[in-house]
Amino acid sequence: MNGLFEKPSVWESLKTCGKPVVLYGMGDGADKVLAAFEHYGIEARAVMASDGFVRGQSFHGFRVRKCSELEEEFGGFAAALCFASQLPDVMGLIKSVAARHTLLVPSVPAFGNVLFDADFIEKNLEDMKRARGLFADEASRRVYDGVLEFYHTGELALLDGITSSKDEAFSEILAPGADEVYVDLGAYNGDTIDELLHYAGGYKKIIAFEPNAKNFEKLRLRCKNMPRVEMWRLGAWKCGGELTFNNKAGRNSALSDSGVETRVAAVDSILRGERATYIKADVEGADYETLLGMAETLKKFRPKLNFAAYHRFEDIFRLPLLIKSLNPDYKIYLRHHPYIPAWDTNLYCV
Repeated sequence: MNGLFEKPSVWESLKTCGKPVVLYGMGDGADKVLAAFEHYGIEARAVMASDGFVRGQSFHGFRVRKCSELEEEFGGFAAALCFASQLPDVMGLIKSVAARHTLLVPSVPAFGNVLFDADFIEKNLEDMKRARGLFADEASRRVYDGVLEFYHTGELALLDGITSSKDEAFSEILAPGADEVYVDLGAYNGDTIDELLHYAGGYKKIIAFEPNAKNFEKLRLRCKNMPRVEMWRLGAWKCGGELTFNNKAGRNSALSDSGVETRVAAVDSILRGERATYIKADVEGADYETLLGMAETLKKFRPKLNFAAYHRFEDIFRLPLLIKSLNPDYKIYLRHHPYIPAWDTNLYCV
């Protein structure tokens, strides 16, 4: 990892670029970026959206404008990307802006308020180094270095060299079969059950957690004619109880300061000693606690794991460290799939 953080940070680059800094996007991500700008003394001069999304909106007192309009006013500018997408056409729009202007991706997390900056690096560098040594192949170490460098610099081009398809992860690492006892944490509407069936061809049993009521009803309808599917309207956590979720539908149901009280449970308490062979988790920032709640299952059965590693910046190193501490026999792989920014960066453990 020597030299990984020698380039200027994304915050330094935006502050000293000598160009007008424009927010590219609105919503929660842009709120976080503006708060970080205030912290680092960076001035936002305008807010931009892709042409098809400009409909006379305003955001934090800025009128949302088209790229062409800002080009007429500023000529060149630096765009700070404030949203995420895996849609090919949207990623194409982002790259088209990057081809004409400076485009950087500020390091704000999907969940929480911890920023990836010099203080974060200093605090966590030793754990970053320890985690790097746990990965099972050179491709994983390359992805790890690339994601960390991307977090530090915000340089979009870094993602191109570390992106691979899910086909490789499923066929060459996880290799699921038709006899899996599959635990799906954050099952949403059942789409990841379909994903398993696509690669495995069948299953022995499915146990699905989904905390959001609307999502759970979609999941129930999708699976109503499937045998041996056990569905729980629960969030995954390190222990049982009730926690507050934001009640957002879609994939964004997550722990929040306000919202709906929702039951949570540890996976170990639901399995009660039953064998699981494959566990997928996309639990919106509760990944570390979810692992703690399945410690006995990991120790006893070593199920294959498919875990999101991007919800919080520290997940990319603290999750591998925890998994290895719970069962030293795991081989741990890291892959990044097509997404801007470095979302859909996942741990695959066998």
